[in-house]
Amino acid sequence: MAQDDNSARYLSEVSGIEETMNPKRQRHLPVTAPFDWLRLGWRDLLTQPFPSLFYGFVVFVLSSAAVVTLFRSGLDYLIFPVMAGLLIVAPLFASGLYVKSRTLAAGGRITLRGMLGVRPLAGKQVFFTGMVLCMLMLVWMRAAVIIYALFFGVNPFPGLDGIVSLLLTSPEGWGMLLVGFAVGALFAGFAFAIGVFSIPMLLDQRVDAFTAMGVSTAMVWNNLPPMFVWGAIVMVLFAASVLTGFIGLIVVFPLLGHATWHAYTAVR
Repeated sequence: MAQDDNSARYLSEVSGIEETMNPKRQRHLPVTAPFDWLRLGWRDLLTQPFPSLFYGFVVFVLSSAAVVTLFRSGLDYLIFPVMAGLLIVAPLFASGLYVKSRTLAAGGRITLRGMLGVRPLAGKQVFFTGMVLCMLMLVWMRAAVIIYALFFGVNPFPGLDGIVSLLLTSPEGWGMLLVGFAVGALFAGFAFAIGVFSIPMLLDQRVDAFTAMGVSTAMVWNNLPPMFVWGAIVMVLFAASVLTGFIGLIVVFPLLGHATWHAYTAVR
């Protein structure tokens, strides 16, 4: 019996990531699959483009208004955390885009009214999932402030120009970048895992929020190579949109929304 216990312990100590994988969730997709999702998303965007671009325009206006409000309120130190937080809650705002892609795939036509009046099969579970994502965003914003205070104390925020110079030319800035990147990556990875497929699933199936978030995490974990590529694509396109003063979101947001639906149908 002791020998069996030792063998079990030995197997546990040398076990790898493969033992946590679920063959039923593995789709064996190529790492280039996300580019196919983008292509299909672009096709959906160009089909009846006005409703999709309207979604992008609203996100552009909300993002710009948030940044302006932070500046005017003297909360400019929250701009970077808020921009990162937008990625966390983005799946919630893309619900209508998922509905459009689903309708087009079924051979139907969609209207802006139909996209705005989304009726998910899971009902209010979508709003509960949205609350979880919003809470995660708030926690990340607070964590970002704490990280800044740990390296620079309670000194006033030096402004965007000053913080860039401070981060790049001082040991404290390098340390903050390193720690902030590590902590931010944890938040981003967790938010991406629970959110990328949970909202589409709640629109498409009668499941509860925790089940949807759990299945979304399992889908991501069991299909890591293409999901890593997909996450990188999202980050690059979002960063490019920020560099255009958020104007790029008018196209990028609906493109990613439609593509996410095709990612969901490929992985589910």
